[in-house]
Amino acid sequence: MKVVTLKDIPNLPVDGAAVPIEGYSGPVQRSRQTILQPGESANYNCSVVNFSQGCTTGWHTHSCDQLLIVTSGSGMVANEHEQREINVGDVVHIKAGERHWHGAKAGSTMGHITITLVGGQATWG
Repeated sequence: MKVVTLKDIPNLPVDGAAVPIEGYSGPVQRSRQTILQPGESANYNCSVVNFSQGCTTGWHTHSCDQLLIVTSGSGMVANEHEQREINVGDVVHIKAGERHWHGAKAGSTMGHITITLVGGQATWG
């Protein structure tokens, strides 16, 4: 068993910031707090991703389902058919292959836990 406290996990910059979504002008700055280090779980990847104000991921897909659990701030999540506001306590289920983006609203930062399968791949664009 492993128990972690999020405030004790190093918060490291994410390399290769994504392309901003049209209409979002915030700086593209994200950081990641890795909850499960590579190899710690045979099944899951899990980390917190923190977004600066107005920062989004840019359009992408995953080869596996993705769960997002909002832990701070306020943000948006969208697919090719709808865009929804997400807030602390909201849980988002994104199906494998679903083209989407997520990030902080223009006037807010946002943090969310992301859970994917080990070996799952993201494709950007």
